[in-house]
Amino acid sequence: QVQLVESGGGLVQPGGSLRLSCVASGDVFSIYAMSWYRQAPRKQRELVAAITTSDSTHYPDSMKGRFTISRDSAKNTVYLQMNSLKSEDTAIYSCNADFLGSDASAWGQGTQVTVSS
Repeated sequence: QVQLVESGGGLVQPGGSLRLSCVASGDVFSIYAMSWYRQAPRKQRELVAAITTSDSTHYPDSMKGRFTISRDSAKNTVYLQMNSLKSEDTAIYSCNADFLGSDASAWGQGTQVTVSS
């Protein structure tokens, strides 16, 4: 089993930056890729960014430019750097892990990001 714990959310003014962290514990060697998703009120969950254990990254077109995903394998941690934040970035941001040879995935509890003046 893998446990994911996010941190780094909070209240930020428009134009500001935040860096989210997701620490994985447990059977981390089974992880193939980790992703950040977000869900705003009354909206569907959407992918923000993903990174594999070989450091290959993926961003949906709508997320390119302001978001950067990275990882520190020694710390079993994935980061999401968010710049030039807008009010529409307000959402709960959750970390996800996918596993080798499995359709299962793990989720963190999420961290709230609020962009407001």
